[in-house]
Amino acid sequence: MGLPDEKIKKQVIEQLYWDARVDVSDVKVEVSDRNVILTGTVPSYGARQAAETDAFIIEGVLSVKNDLQVKFAPGVTIPTDEALTANIETLMEWHPNIDTTDIAVSANSGRVILEGSVKTYWEKMSAQDLVATLGGVVAITNLLTVVPSEMIVDQVIADDIISALDRNAMVDAQDIDVKVENGIVTLTGTVSSASASRAATTIGWYTKGVRDVQNNLIVA
Repeated sequence: MGLPDEKIKKQVIEQLYWDARVDVSDVKVEVSDRNVILTGTVPSYGARQAAETDAFIIEGVLSVKNDLQVKFAPGVTIPTDEALTANIETLMEWHPNIDTTDIAVSANSGRVILEGSVKTYWEKMSAQDLVATLGGVVAITNLLTVVPSEMIVDQVIADDIISALDRNAMVDAQDIDVKVENGIVTLTGTVSSASASRAATTIGWYTKGVRDVQNNLIVA
């Protein structure tokens, strides 16, 4: 049995107040049947992502719906879409592990779209995380596809993920079924927390040969 909703709400709010990255003055937290809903505004996209992560790590949380909107503080200089695009391209070019050769970046009123392809799923998510750190971003659509530089047999990918799950203290590998078809990973089963579910997904992201991760895990 998980924590009651009011206890979860209290801990989420306390976590948000603790996190120096998040301005909670305009953030509202609701909890229904251990499902957290975040609404209101934050001053940056990075703060929006940080708030979501903060909610996920609280004991008893089953899911987090992030409806926070980015509203820049008064007096903040907002870059043009052209400048924002240039900033993103420069930042990714400086990243030692992201090959930007086939990545196209565009922005429309601060809404960033990433298109093209990368060699690993980790690069896809790293590119998105980098964009989230920049001022002027209000939303990110990640349309990057993963085209591995070397083809790895599905069973090898599955075995690698299962081994990594077994080594991870946050998850019980016996509770998770891993299926891989054409590099696309599907995770099913029941885990004890939202943090465990995210940990399992992250393991999929970092495994060689993975093209996509479908998380169908149930948190109970």
